Amino acid sequence: MSYSSLPSSIPWYDPTPVENTVEHLSESLQATGEEPQKTEAPTIAERDNLLKRESGITSSSPMRLRMEALIKEHQKKIVAELEKLDGNKFKVDTWDRPNGGGGITCVLQEGDIFEKAGVNTSVVYGTLPRAAIARMRANHKALDPDVDSLEFFAAGLSLVLHPHNPMAPTVHLNYRYFETANSDGTSNAWWYGGGCDLTPCYLFDEDAIHFHKTIKEACDKHDKTYYPRFKKWCDNYFSNKHRGETRGIGGIFFDDLDEAEKDREQLFAFVGDGLETFLPSYMPIIQRRKDMQYGEQEKQWQQLRRGRYVEFNLVHDRGTSFGLNTPGSRVESILMSLPLTARWQYMHEPAKGSKEDRLLSVLKAPVDWI
Repeated sequence: MSYSSLPSSIPWYDPTPVENTVEHLSESLQATGEEPQKTEAPTIAERDNLLKRESGITSSSPMRLRMEALIKEHQKKIVAELEKLDGNKFKVDTWDRPNGGGGITCVLQEGDIFEKAGVNTSVVYGTLPRAAIARMRANHKALDPDVDSLEFFAAGLSLVLHPHNPMAPTVHLNYRYFETANSDGTSNAWWYGGGCDLTPCYLFDEDAIHFHKTIKEACDKHDKTYYPRFKKWCDNYFSNKHRGETRGIGGIFFDDLDEAEKDREQLFAFVGDGLETFLPSYMPIIQRRKDMQYGEQEKQWQQLRRGRYVEFNLVHDRGTSFGLNTPGSRVESILMSLPLTARWQYMHEPAKGSKEDRLLSVLKAPVDWI
């Protein structure tokens, strides 16, 4: 099923940073008017905390704990490499949720290389009432339709990097895992989502080819249909339809990967390789472009393209829209993905045959780079 065919009443499918999506999910459940049944049995959050204290996290731990460990490991690795590149430290904001879980938000603003960069992890536990379960069964038949409530777990890593230099591209990544649990703590239903995409202001073919080739190699290790399927999905989703252009030059995007696709271990390995691929896919590009010469014209074009980035996130991204209309949501987390600066100019058109014009032509007709 394509993302665009999903009903808008299911906010947890939105490919936004997980600290937006899962928090909005738990808040939105209140709107169903149902109160989940109380239970005296240990919650999955309590079970998982006990397991972590007693045994740590190993290859035999529940997938919930292994996913949490995976995203935190890659957050540390990515932040360390970005700090080394930029020469400045990220501000680290650690937060907890009363019902279990929490997050680590790492943000760098006005650095030497990055105007704004965010690398966030989130782990959230909660409870789905019967109405929410019924809606989710449209895509996940493993969900038990005869229970009044189900505990859920969601975890993910998301990042967005906006460099100062207009020749250096913005990049976005998000990998996430969602699971519902039975009363004994075992899995009821589960699925993965995620992807990574590149948004340049000035198009360098070698960068586009390198980015897509690196991602394709990671996909091909698991399934040779993944890259073409998920590239098309990415191009279709990250589209400013009111402008008739994509947000950037794509990458991959996927959602709802469950047992109908492959078994859980195989998909966990795929997500792990996706995270592992980020630094080799992006760091050579930012290293090549961060010190290139540019002038006021290039900076203004970057600001106009940043405006398009903002338009997509605020107009078309369903998770962002849902979150901003949800009372009590974490607005700072929701808007973490937006650039620090942007520009809108009335009826701006780049000169025909210019570098700016070439980028627009690619955004209006996505290219197969490899």
